[in-house]
Amino acid sequence: MKKYILILTLLFGQCTHTHFSFNGDFENIDSISKKPIGWSFSFNEEQAAGYSTKLDSAVKQNGKYSISLQKINDKSEFGVIDYMIPEAFDGKVIELRGYMKTAGVKRGFAGLWLRLDGDGKMLGFENMKRQGIGGTKDWKQYIIKLPYPAGVKAIHFGGVNAGDGKVWFDNFELFIDDKPIEKVKQLILKKADTDTSFSRNSKISSILMTPRQITNLTITGQYWGFLKYHHPSVSQGDYNWDAELFRLLPGVINAKNNNQLSSVLEKYLDKLPAPKICKVCNERIDRNEVLKPDYGELLTGQFLSKSLTNKLDFIKNNRNIGENYWIGREWAGNPRFKNEKSYNSIAYPDAGFRLLSLYRYWSMINYYYPYKNLIGKDWNKVLIEFIPKFINASNGKEYTLVTLELIGKLKDCHANIMGGNPTLSSIKGNYAAPFQAKFIENKLVITGYYLDTLNIKDKLKIGDVISEINGKKVSDLIKTYLHIQPGSNYSAQLRDLPDNYLLRNNDPSLKIIVQRGNLTFPYDAPLADVRLTSFNNINYTKSTGHFLINNDIGYIYPARYRNDELLSIKKDFEHTKGIVIDMRCYPSDFMPFTFGNYIKSNQTDFVKFECFNISKPGSFIYSGKASNGGGIISNFYKGRIIVIVNSTTQSQAEYTTMAFQSSPNVKVIGSQTAGADGNVSLIRLPGNIATAISGIGIFYPDGTPTQQVGVKIDYVIKPTIRGIRQGKDELLEKAIHIIEKNELK
Repeated sequence: MKKYILILTLLFGQCTHTHFSFNGDFENIDSISKKPIGWSFSFNEEQAAGYSTKLDSAVKQNGKYSISLQKINDKSEFGVIDYMIPEAFDGKVIELRGYMKTAGVKRGFAGLWLRLDGDGKMLGFENMKRQGIGGTKDWKQYIIKLPYPAGVKAIHFGGVNAGDGKVWFDNFELFIDDKPIEKVKQLILKKADTDTSFSRNSKISSILMTPRQITNLTITGQYWGFLKYHHPSVSQGDYNWDAELFRLLPGVINAKNNNQLSSVLEKYLDKLPAPKICKVCNERIDRNEVLKPDYGELLTGQFLSKSLTNKLDFIKNNRNIGENYWIGREWAGNPRFKNEKSYNSIAYPDAGFRLLSLYRYWSMINYYYPYKNLIGKDWNKVLIEFIPKFINASNGKEYTLVTLELIGKLKDCHANIMGGNPTLSSIKGNYAAPFQAKFIENKLVITGYYLDTLNIKDKLKIGDVISEINGKKVSDLIKTYLHIQPGSNYSAQLRDLPDNYLLRNNDPSLKIIVQRGNLTFPYDAPLADVRLTSFNNINYTKSTGHFLINNDIGYIYPARYRNDELLSIKKDFEHTKGIVIDMRCYPSDFMPFTFGNYIKSNQTDFVKFECFNISKPGSFIYSGKASNGGGIISNFYKGRIIVIVNSTTQSQAEYTTMAFQSSPNVKVIGSQTAGADGNVSLIRLPGNIATAISGIGIFYPDGTPTQQVGVKIDYVIKPTIRGIRQGKDELLEKAIHIIEKNELK
């Protein structure tokens, strides 16, 4: 099943009339490569090694040639041929027709495939997997149909062999609304969408790292990112800015000194249209500006010529302030990174693409990350540090790890590699422990069981301490993995380390040393295959969103709570002395203005926002506040309220806690929260890497931050190993005690 998901991933205005044609029958052959013009015979080196793709003049359905696709070894799970049309059309339904012949296809399937790409994402896909075509079959025409939605910017189609044996393809045709695609009205796309010169590789396989080269590439990264978001022609999509980097880099790499570097960059800049005078670009920024742009060395005069510096300064003062091809604003005010290609088919990007990945991410953070001032290191120095790391990454795993290390520099729990990245999963290990372990009192303690199998409960007990894993002390393993475990703070990193690294392996067992009281013993812990096993979610064990602990105390579990429960909660909790809100989870409903109004009599602010200034990249301003409370006074809850938090309390859970604790009868107990708040903005990087950032700055009304530090806590309380062994929830017990003894201060 997994390989078919992988196949799916990898196979991943005004109107005018334009004649369009394509080489669907393979008859137009390139005189140099001897391949059909426009066709790609694989997505990567593994496919090229695992499947032989040939132009066949002996076996064909029509004309002179067909293309054959034959498995020759197990280096790849499937092979493809691919044709891309970087155009958009006016229509509702797209249809692919093509002929296919099979010989001995087994342990998989053969088929046509069709994919529709939009703004950095897949809008439609079909590969005939469900038809299960295999065996030996003569020529037959097959048909695929997909809805053709608005926003399509490229069409990919071709053939796939996901099994043993040999498959031939011939005579592909495309139709939109039953019309041949050559006769369909085209939509005008930006030049950034139609330039596909470097869609497979950058033509820069390696770069020799020297101090001079690092300087060249550092300045170029700052220059490339600056122009991307400031120059009107670039920021409006008149250039494929990824491709332009690859056109610029050869000259940069050959520059021997600052004068030569300035000359290369200035000659390139002179090819771009000069910006028009912007009369409003230098108007005074709101006094609420809290972060100012940082242009690195571009305008200092230390590295670049005076002539080039003046031209860059002119662009800054006459920058694009209108619609931007690369950046937009989500409804909540966080940045939306648009039109970024993820190059899914490139499993291991070459040196040019690795540099693009670094430049893209660095520029996004430099201009659109609200917490850049909290990174703890000059972001320009981070660029210098990571240029050799990205260039020297010698394979897909090293590239993934150095990208993860860069992401970790943000100290943001929202910033991680997302979406079950297969390379990162293989690094972590395909096998995981069937038990849960958490760091308690600075020791790795078993706290629960994900599975009831493997006889784990007979061998390992709740409260057991793991001191060594595969011959290494846990304390040493923390140091080994901490730099590739992103997190806003140390508590959040420790929260995720066990499940992500410490208790993962590529072998089906772990050798651990267990401490149980005065007893210490070794144990070969059996692991479960994460690809095949469904692990029980033991963190969300409450079945309902609210109930009575006893006649005097109500309990709210936000992970199960729904706002439509509020009326019954008011009735059930009417005569209670207090409520415990267990925020050691992620809320399933938005509570600040519903439940928050129920527990707060007067309307007051509970949060202040910081958002990016879309007309001035790199500038951030306080953009407003939010308040709750102030409902009908006689109906608000007048009892004592305790909110329990810990490192699991993240994002919306932290925001909700802030809303609740603005009420005077609310106190917060527990330990440091995750320290990651603000609506999430997604980022796509070459090599099919998806990540994100906290896109809005979240602060208490007085300006106190929550990012990295977490929410304010009135009573710091942490669980103990003794309590875990006794089966106690010490934080819940403390919350009940505070309410019963009226210990609110």
